[in-house]
Amino acid sequence: MPSPNFGDRRGGAVPSLIVLHYTGMASCAEARARLCDPSFEVSAHWLLSEQGEAEALVPEPLRAWHAGAGGWGGLSDINSHSIGIELANTGSQPFPEPQMAALEGLLAGIMARWAIPAHRIIAHSDMAPERKIDPGRRFDWQRLARQGLSVWPETATADPADFLPALQRFGYPAAAPDTLLAAFRLRFRPWATGPLSPQDAGAAANLARRFPV
Repeated sequence: MPSPNFGDRRGGAVPSLIVLHYTGMASCAEARARLCDPSFEVSAHWLLSEQGEAEALVPEPLRAWHAGAGGWGGLSDINSHSIGIELANTGSQPFPEPQMAALEGLLAGIMARWAIPAHRIIAHSDMAPERKIDPGRRFDWQRLARQGLSVWPETATADPADFLPALQRFGYPAAAPDTLLAAFRLRFRPWATGPLSPQDAGAAANLARRFPV
């Protein structure tokens, strides 16, 4: 059931990012119908069911409509520069083992096909922090990082004044400080609460040092 919702990548762009999403819908079938309905003008390259079934909805060389407004590393048209993967999940449940295992295999293949490094695999909430929270705090980014399929900060502390500049060097777009802190914690420190801390700043500085844009 391939999606009709796609176009050409603009300006000769090729994929240099992978954006992970959750569908936020009650079932994978419902999400598939939405992603393949021309009246909704939304799609993704891949849809992963809870059972680990991977469905190709848009060919990878083409531009799927999954990211929307936002940015990463100075890029604004993320759809033209990325491959989008939708994980069937309501947003309030764990990601099952078969789905995570299938995602690992899918990511490894995409990274090899398009020479995309681990630090260019991002959350929808990373590139659109003002309006998105997926794939959410239940998603296991550390698991991917242990296999070289994402990145994770080393434990460190830094001056909180360094936090926002570090986020910019790592790739985050401009947004309100509280919004960026929430997005950063959603992915890298989901257990953290309270105001910006030296631990937040240290994690951001570590990522910016190791993986600058």
